[in-house]
Amino acid sequence: MSFSHLGLSDKVLAAVAASGYTIPTPIQDQAIPHVLARRDVLGIAQTGTGKTAAFVLPMLTMLEKGRARARMPRTLILEPTRELAAQVKEQFDKYGAGQKLNVALLIGGVSFGDQDTKLTRGVDVLIATPGRLLDHTERGGLLLTGVELLVIDEADRMLDMGFIPDIERICKMIPFTRQTLFFTATMPPEIRRITETFLHNPEKIEVTRPATTAVGVAQFQVAVGREPHEKRDTLRRLLRDAKDLQNAIIFCNRKREVALLYKSLQKHGFAVGALHGDMDQSARTAALDQFRKGEIPLLVASDVAARGLDIPTTSHVFNFDVPHHADDYVHRIGRTGRAGRGGTAISIVTPLDQKSMVAIEKLIGQSIPRVEGADEVAAADSAAVASGGEAGEPRKPRTRDGAKEGSRGGRKPRREREPRRAGGDRHSGPQPQAPEAAFTPPVAPPPSRTPSIGRAEAPQTPRDAASEPADHSHLPAFLLRPVRARV
Repeated sequence: MSFSHLGLSDKVLAAVAASGYTIPTPIQDQAIPHVLARRDVLGIAQTGTGKTAAFVLPMLTMLEKGRARARMPRTLILEPTRELAAQVKEQFDKYGAGQKLNVALLIGGVSFGDQDTKLTRGVDVLIATPGRLLDHTERGGLLLTGVELLVIDEADRMLDMGFIPDIERICKMIPFTRQTLFFTATMPPEIRRITETFLHNPEKIEVTRPATTAVGVAQFQVAVGREPHEKRDTLRRLLRDAKDLQNAIIFCNRKREVALLYKSLQKHGFAVGALHGDMDQSARTAALDQFRKGEIPLLVASDVAARGLDIPTTSHVFNFDVPHHADDYVHRIGRTGRAGRGGTAISIVTPLDQKSMVAIEKLIGQSIPRVEGADEVAAADSAAVASGGEAGEPRKPRTRDGAKEGSRGGRKPRREREPRRAGGDRHSGPQPQAPEAAFTPPVAPPPSRTPSIGRAEAPQTPRDAASEPADHSHLPAFLLRPVRARV
């Protein structure tokens, strides 16, 4: 089945054909007719299924008639990040090349003056992040009363980034009679509440179960110890041994970890870039452009790159840090295996990450096999392809010392560890432990006690000699000074 039956205009169909696409994806096939019929749409589909074109193509058809007015955009698309907003603009430039449409981009890190100039000329399509959009409305340079169509893209990411209050403010500025398109990959309760508030009898399109991963992505996890250098050593080994690696995104949970890992990989001779929210816009754009062009095969990134970015050549995704929220895992590995391609996702798992991995496996409804290195990844991948099913069953997770999960391994239970002495030092070497039944609370030593090991005993003063039996060595010195009573 082709795009011709969906009701798109001849100009749009010609642009689609020129791009090399002949068959619409399921979300496009089901959503486009409802958008053209002016219905509200709630689209739920896993990442990489073509959600962007599902609203860009019908919008181009609808905008062929009409004219934009100064400072009053006809349509509004809200995106959670600058990179996603810029990517959507590229789609309009690509499919709307034969139309005279004004498309403006309102994102942070760009001059207000340049953006204001574009708004003054009149805008057919306004693509914006919520913060910068509200800045323009508060300055009086933008009116939303002429918006006929509102698109809220990557709504679950909006929730994660705290944009839901901004979305609610923006929706109140737009006419009640607008058409609203709402796209998301997961449906947490807060998102469900928003859809019930701002969508009017929507057409719900759910082409896949929420929070599912792409079929073509082979997923694995590699167990490591607790030390940071073990994770870095394992990552370098996986990168050097990986087969068919074209481009890879390496995800970290924190911006600081992104910077540290980027410097570490550079030091070991890898061609790598970095991307996180604290970088200025020009540096973020340059890093993405280099990655897309293949000038740097590796990109270390925070979750700012986890949603919606479409880089088809990405063959591998590495979770250097296992995400704290299971939904983020779905979006991260969605950067590979896009548009029916294959891909590989590998998570480096420490003992502290086991709880997060259990939550991830529960969310996606499948177990993630455990492997030791790139050779096992390749072998499991080949076995999965040969059998037509999934890779082999996961082994029992093991801790750093080789003990199976659920056992304490070689570590001492907490109650058996050497207690810290009052002076702040520990005796070196193992110490004999008294049986638990024989434990008695410590009593204060007499005033003429022997100096303890590792502590310098203060000289005796008259006050010390008359002090109470209790040990006040844990108190700061100023509290032990005598107090003179006023006469």
